[in-house]
Amino acid sequence: MLSNNNRQKSPQRRFLLILGVIAFISFCTLGLMIIFWDKMLPSFPKTQKILYGILIIVYAVIRFSRLLKKERDEI
Repeated sequence: MLSNNNRQKSPQRRFLLILGVIAFISFCTLGLMIIFWDKMLPSFPKTQKILYGILIIVYAVIRFSRLLKKERDEI
């Protein structure tokens, strides 16, 4: 039996995977910037900045996990 894992992805699927990885890295970077960079959102209290940054990072992880789940389902 041949495995479906040996099939090559179409250029469109490969592009969407790369775009998803770039979005994940961008959202994680934005969340970390909000948490640690003091000049980002200077009027927010530190607690709110941490919560907002964590929320963005959690959103990135959920988005990326859905992308990976979608990739496995379509193989």
